[in-house]
Amino acid sequence: MVAASDEPELSLGARLREAGPAFGFPPVARADETGLLAVGGDLGPERLLVAYANGIFPWPSAQGEPIPWYCPSPRAVLVPGQIRVNRSLRRAVRRTSFTTSFDRAFVDVIIACAVVPRRDGGTWITPDIVRAYIRLHELGFAHSVEVWNGTRLVGGVYGVSIGAAFFGESMFTLESDASKIALLHLLERLGARNYLLLDCQMMTSVVGSLGAVEWSLDHIQAQLEKALERKTERGPW
Repeated sequence: MVAASDEPELSLGARLREAGPAFGFPPVARADETGLLAVGGDLGPERLLVAYANGIFPWPSAQGEPIPWYCPSPRAVLVPGQIRVNRSLRRAVRRTSFTTSFDRAFVDVIIACAVVPRRDGGTWITPDIVRAYIRLHELGFAHSVEVWNGTRLVGGVYGVSIGAAFFGESMFTLESDASKIALLHLLERLGARNYLLLDCQMMTSVVGSLGAVEWSLDHIQAQLEKALERKTERGPW
């Protein structure tokens, strides 16, 4: 018989996955046709990490209202090492004078994602969301990629990293191709560190142009389980 003390310790990601019920999250298969799974709770770092580990993310519509939590299916995913870069983007990357950095200006990136106008005219990044993800960044779980034109921040992306999974949250661009270049550099970093997936949540024209695929609920849950068995690297990139 193997003594309990000799049993392999669960990874942080695996422990977070097991904690879903303790934070009030129902089984993800109960999400409705829009992906809505639960409403309520807070945006504390523990609840956010447990949510991501189970393939769940917050998507509030207004400051001060109960927080809706989503787990849509199918799910848009970018797989490091399986990215499609079209000719025009390759040309833009070669010719650009942009420079990139990681975790140099996380606060500026998330604020830009909140305030730079979107095509639909809205944003889900409330002040509570900004504060919550800055806290995750301070704890070493949330990261940003910045794209600069000289000293001007012109594009970026941010998200959450657990195990070998990265959960993309939002991006912005002020100049042509800046957000795509941010994503490309993020994917290069994830590939170099043997990440299994970048969860994009929803299919968009940007992630679709880079070769994003749609995974069923069962498939992404299986891949998350594998990815979160790996050690979580905390701290600045």
